[in-house]
Amino acid sequence: MANDPQQTKMKHELGLLDGTMLVAGSMIGSGIFIVSADIIRNVGSAGWLIAVWVITGLMTLTAALSYGELSAMFPKAGGQYIYLKESYNKLVAFLYGWSFFAVIQTGTIAAVGVAFSKFTAYLIPAVSEDNILFQQGFLKISAAQVVSIVLIFLLTYINTKGVKGGKVIQTTFTLTKLLSLFGLIIFGFLAFKSDIWTANWTNAWDMHKLAADGSKTSYTLDAALGAIAIAMVGSIFSSDAWNNVTFIAGEMRNPKRDVALSLFFGTMIVTIIYVLANVVYTGVLSLHDIATADKDRVAVAASSVIFGNIGTLVIAVMIMISTFGCNNGLILAGARVYYTMAKDGVFFKKTGELNKNSVPEFGLWIQAIVASVLCLSGRYGDLLDMISFVVVVFYVLTIVGIFVLRAKRPEAERPYKGFGYPVIPALYILMGVTFCILLCVYKSNYVKYGLGIVLIGIPIYYISQRNVKNTDEAGLVN
Repeated sequence: MANDPQQTKMKHELGLLDGTMLVAGSMIGSGIFIVSADIIRNVGSAGWLIAVWVITGLMTLTAALSYGELSAMFPKAGGQYIYLKESYNKLVAFLYGWSFFAVIQTGTIAAVGVAFSKFTAYLIPAVSEDNILFQQGFLKISAAQVVSIVLIFLLTYINTKGVKGGKVIQTTFTLTKLLSLFGLIIFGFLAFKSDIWTANWTNAWDMHKLAADGSKTSYTLDAALGAIAIAMVGSIFSSDAWNNVTFIAGEMRNPKRDVALSLFFGTMIVTIIYVLANVVYTGVLSLHDIATADKDRVAVAASSVIFGNIGTLVIAVMIMISTFGCNNGLILAGARVYYTMAKDGVFFKKTGELNKNSVPEFGLWIQAIVASVLCLSGRYGDLLDMISFVVVVFYVLTIVGIFVLRAKRPEAERPYKGFGYPVIPALYILMGVTFCILLCVYKSNYVKYGLGIVLIGIPIYYISQRNVKNTDEAGLVN
């Protein structure tokens, strides 16, 4: 009976350091090395580049501080799915879980996997995305896609062997990339070019659209607000996945304390790194060079200035380490959501079983399969853009849930109460709603396709509930 999946329970093997490394490691992937190019093209100035990252960091920190209360109230696997179910109902929670499975988590895993492959190509050109291995009709498979799928399956296999192996990889690789990023920032400050810094920070708050040829287009006030929202799509995804530690609360030794602390320390560390890295970019590269970096690889261009000819090699190794650790954290945490959904009868029953190593193995493998399909589709980047609106909507709903639960369950135990309540949670809600409204106005396709993915989940939910009802009735008859 010891190996019976139905009887096996999750092991409490993760501490505060592990949780903090999961938060930081899941957040830092390839975005910080790339998305600043698109941000500069939209806002056109050094001041607003930094402001976009500061606003995103403030949103992330306020959300993390607010999630601390929910994580302490419901210290079990499933995280945000559980919070939404407790605050509202199973349908709202399922729509989040469905979106999470269909694209949020799996699409991020795919994108980070391909980023790993692209930068591996600096060391091994044979695995480049330009090396097409197979092409038949619309299907085209590159060496980079194959490497990304191999990476996803390798990390999935490691995580099926127990949470201990996954946490060792996560802690080791996250500490390595944090030290590497701090090294890049320190050497970057030493390499500052005063003429570039002065040029970039003269008229630092003159917002405009910056074209590849260097031409500028001024904004009206409302268009400027839209430009900020569009620019933040990249920074928000670069800062996303901070809540992954809430999915593994059932494996924390002291979840009522350590999940909240992990959220705070992890998001604070990453926010500081992101802002400082962008300050470095503006100290070594002109705004035009940031905006027109080859394939948006701003960090590669900056590293070439900071470290000389070896800079490309240095940044390639850094990003390989970063994306490897990031994907491990995403893979480790994601399957815990499907596990909790299955326990609620709204997902594949087998995902609610644990293997002999006390992990949801089936959930890990189906996550790997979906992520691999998204790798092959070549459309994972578009999917992530489309879902940005939905990600923030669910964050806002979750934080509104704090107010809902305070009203519905005033007597409930709250080992940790949200810092700055009600101001801090309300601040995030205000920023999140503003961001979503601006996207509705200026990037309606983001909203249309993102909501489409969510709404597909409604009939799936009711079909699953009907099947559960029929199964229960059949059991009663028998």
